[in-house]
Amino acid sequence: MQPTLASIRLYPLKSAAALEPERAVVEARGLAGDRRWMVVDAEGRFVTARKHPRLVLIRARLDGPGLVLDAPEMPSLRLVAAGAQPRLAATVWRDRVDALVADAQADAWISRYLGFAARFVHMDADAARAVDPAFSQSGDEVSFADGFPLLLISAAALDALNEKLATPVPMSRFRPNLVIAGVPPHAEDGWRSIRIGGIVFDVVKPCSRCVLTTVDPLRGEFDPGGEPLRTLTGYRRSPHGVTFGQNLIARGAGPIAVGDALEILA
Repeated sequence: MQPTLASIRLYPLKSAAALEPERAVVEARGLAGDRRWMVVDAEGRFVTARKHPRLVLIRARLDGPGLVLDAPEMPSLRLVAAGAQPRLAATVWRDRVDALVADAQADAWISRYLGFAARFVHMDADAARAVDPAFSQSGDEVSFADGFPLLLISAAALDALNEKLATPVPMSRFRPNLVIAGVPPHAEDGWRSIRIGGIVFDVVKPCSRCVLTTVDPLRGEFDPGGEPLRTLTGYRRSPHGVTFGQNLIARGAGPIAVGDALEILA
């Protein structure tokens, strides 16, 4: 069977719900529009669903230069960053990013939703963030994603996991950008270079999984049994931690579409 791109997923707001377009544009930092917005606390530190699982219930859609956000028991919000507004040094893990900020109305919206002082920041073209040099080339950049521009998972890897679980989980627990059909479970672990839709990607590092996989994307709550991370720990432990999926860096730019063939180059 020919491996194909079965699903494209992008996350306009870090830790919020995914969009699943039929087509997307690959850029150096990842998919266009993917995780260019993020929530930070009053000190500028990134806020994610690892500690605030209700973030996954926010639905964002692209709207020109900004986003429209919807969340339970909240009015819709149009989120835009203006270049004339001041910048904020936002922290993502150990990285500091000179990001744009939103207006006071937007910050009040997210503060009300989360129950503490928070604000939105935006990564524009001038806000640079480098990929870990241990796994990249000079000049490689990433969005507000945890560490790499793109995440790929084979559909069969999820099928294999669900065979071990009492209650199956959806792919959304793992927040991939690209889902591949037509390959055995975890085939991606053996790849080093692939081509999708004419674009070459380096397969650079297994994705280490954390408590975020235990957040139910439909309820915005942690799984009481710690699944699927508990089960994954039993058979996917490696020197990189408990892994599921592979991180990618694109070596080109351009469009990709659901149904595109995947070619394994190395």
